[in-house]
Amino acid sequence: MADASAAVVAADDAGSAVADAAAARAVVAPLYADRRLATGEDYLEHADGLVAIVQPLRDEPELLAAGYLFAAHEVLRDADEWLRGRFGAEVAQLVGDLRQLMRLSERTRGRGEAQADAAQQSESLRKMLLAMCNDLRVVLLRLASRLQSLRWFAASRQEGEGGLRQRLAHETLELYAPLANRLGIWQLKWELEDLAFRFLEPETYKTVARLLDEKRAEREGFIDESLRQVRELLAAAGLRAEVSGRPKHIYSIWHKMQMKGLDFDRLYDVRGLRVIVDEVAHCYQALSLVHERFTPIAAEYDDYIARPKPNGYQSLHTVVRDALGRPLEIQIRTRHMHERAELGLAAHWRYKEGGGRKEGGKANGRAADDERVAWLRQLLAWRDDVSGPRGPRPGPAVAVADDRIYVLTPQARVVELPAGATPIDFAYHVHTELGHRCRGARVNGALVPLTTALQTGQTVEIVAAKAGGPSRDWLNAELGYLASARSRAKARQWFNALELEQAIGAGRASVDRELARLGRTAVKLDDLARRLGFGSVDELCVAATKEEFSLRSIEQALVAPEAPAAEPPPVVLHKPRAAGGKGDVLVVGVGSLLTSLARCCRPVPPDEIVGFVTRGKGVSIHRAGCVNAQALALRQPERLIEVAWGATGAGSYPADVFVLANDRQGLLRDVSEVFAREKLNVVGVNTASTRGQATMQFTIEVNDAGAVRRALAQVAEVKGVVAARRR
Repeated sequence: MADASAAVVAADDAGSAVADAAAARAVVAPLYADRRLATGEDYLEHADGLVAIVQPLRDEPELLAAGYLFAAHEVLRDADEWLRGRFGAEVAQLVGDLRQLMRLSERTRGRGEAQADAAQQSESLRKMLLAMCNDLRVVLLRLASRLQSLRWFAASRQEGEGGLRQRLAHETLELYAPLANRLGIWQLKWELEDLAFRFLEPETYKTVARLLDEKRAEREGFIDESLRQVRELLAAAGLRAEVSGRPKHIYSIWHKMQMKGLDFDRLYDVRGLRVIVDEVAHCYQALSLVHERFTPIAAEYDDYIARPKPNGYQSLHTVVRDALGRPLEIQIRTRHMHERAELGLAAHWRYKEGGGRKEGGKANGRAADDERVAWLRQLLAWRDDVSGPRGPRPGPAVAVADDRIYVLTPQARVVELPAGATPIDFAYHVHTELGHRCRGARVNGALVPLTTALQTGQTVEIVAAKAGGPSRDWLNAELGYLASARSRAKARQWFNALELEQAIGAGRASVDRELARLGRTAVKLDDLARRLGFGSVDELCVAATKEEFSLRSIEQALVAPEAPAAEPPPVVLHKPRAAGGKGDVLVVGVGSLLTSLARCCRPVPPDEIVGFVTRGKGVSIHRAGCVNAQALALRQPERLIEVAWGATGAGSYPADVFVLANDRQGLLRDVSEVFAREKLNVVGVNTASTRGQATMQFTIEVNDAGAVRRALAQVAEVKGVVAARRR
């Protein structure tokens, strides 16, 4: 290392920082001597090949210098500081980002996740790769570096240690080639795909190559001749058009044969041209000229201008034959259609890679990704499209608002999180139980506070307890433990479940004490819950904790002998012969009797009701579904009597309403406003709040049960209300 530093000092002049590719090569040549990459490539040979790939695409001194300096961090102790002083901050940033991407590739290679998860992980890796770049030109350097490695494997015919060549080829097809496709760097995309395909499927590659019964140079010659003829044809007609084309490469041909189930003989777009004109009318004019000059294949004509594809794609597609009978696919579109197809919703890479996702909830994130991709395409504009030998320099990088980060698990699995996410957010994303038991975290191997905001590219490891749950401090937004709404919801669910468990325990203790007082400890709680009208023992216990029914109801339910039937016996009413009585409630067959509405269930017209003859207090009127009424029916069925609502007129009746809600400021006011809007008089209120959960009981005066239902429907819409029902 000391000799390397001395060489740097000797090669380094004392002038200001200047980015120069030749100077960069001269400096690193002695440092790279006798050093080899994990692939087996010589450092300097790899740098030369990388720069040779990049230069025709973007001939910039900073970019080319960074290509030569790709391994500076591996041979120098204080590489970043030296790079900034010798070549400037821009080159130092490019080299640093390139090193990050190369290390990311090493960490994630060969993850071996399930097939169903592989596509999602590859997509996350592509996003992560872009998100890690401060200057997106570094992606071009990374693609060129990978292409150079594949070229070296092809030339050397080596396999690499541990089948490295196969793993690089697989990674190229799932990550780098699709990324090059999205960025529009076609010159690199086709070669990356062909070389990777050649290594992964050598026999299939040779088969497809044999099917192409002409050499690539001959196919390219056919394309060049077709380009000349079409350009002359359109120019002679006075049509201004941009005509481009190239032969399809081997991987693309094989992929289309697999996707569409076609034999090679049925592929008409092995050779293709694209014609871009100014107006829609010119598209059809160009089509007419092409069909006059060449022989069209009628079955292969598609008008996606008149009938766009569902994703909005528009173009004219036709296949024609030349004088020798060779098929040629031609696409004709306007500049606007082309830009939309390349960068818009119908971008070529979307359907090329299996179609866009259907989840509308991710549309915003995808738009941000597309904006970043569109900017990078402008940054990597081809030399043919610019003036001067080197073209215009790109301006400052356009900052794309990115609200997502991408971090790695220790197993190199990519996890996508909202910006500002903490280690606890990460833990909850991996698994809910891991989030509950999170007690610490290591980021890139170093212990960090749980409130640390994670950054893209970091590796996060969670330190978890064997048992336990979250801290209530995590739900305090001011403390900064959780940035994700999803994580907060999971922590809140844990506390809600804990409170429910505590409520069940307290209620069971209350029921057990009452049963002990009655000397009926042998009673099955399942049967008791059924008799009292609850669906389960847990519901009975929760209701007991919240005092939603009187424990005295237990005594009434147990007075009658145990019935073998699964359900309580139906209420049998005695029906005297005649009807009579006055007032709101009529007792069938009896004259005027004193009646009173039971306070346990507060019946309201037109509820179905039943009467119970009391001792000295007349007839008590219950709702037919009242648990107390059912208990009385079991104990003294002979005292039940049939009753009916009389002429109720404009009278008012008290009704009890129970509301369960997440407590907040202004909750009681908002619920009371509902009753005020419905013009219902509130004659009683009882509220309580425990651990952020409010229970409220209102006694309101109504004319009929319909008014209660309308009020409950509106109360249920109040923010924070979990349940609203009539007691």
